[in-house]
Amino acid sequence: MVEATRFKLTDMPPEAYRHLLEMEGLIARHVEPALYNLIKLRASQINGCAFCLAMHTEQALKQGEKPERMTSLDAWQESPLYSDRERAALAWTEELTLIADSGASREAFEGLKPHFKDEEIAWLILAAVQINCWNRIAISTRAQYQPGMFAH
Repeated sequence: MVEATRFKLTDMPPEAYRHLLEMEGLIARHVEPALYNLIKLRASQINGCAFCLAMHTEQALKQGEKPERMTSLDAWQESPLYSDRERAALAWTEELTLIADSGASREAFEGLKPHFKDEEIAWLILAAVQINCWNRIAISTRAQYQPGMFAH
């Protein structure tokens, strides 16, 4: 059963909400859109965030992502649809999303280095942290996504 919304995302403290949106925009300028969408979708799958899954699926489709890549994302390790670079970022996203279990392993971190410069790794960390933040906000508020609700 879907629980009623506890309060709207826009009812978050305005200054904090504004800073979260600004951080989102900043990350989006440094992480390529297709990769950022995969990061958002994978973390949202792990966290069970229906709001973010719906929103980022809609956004990814509008940006040209292929449906089969999104539907195969939960099995990215076994799918030929992702590049080695994307695989490294997805492994790192999983490590950071499940950090209490993984501790952000040396193996996952070292797996980034052949594909990303140090500055890019920093942005990947921020990307994973940001979507995990949004997931926790959306889940705790029981936010419900409506298609196009953030269309500009």
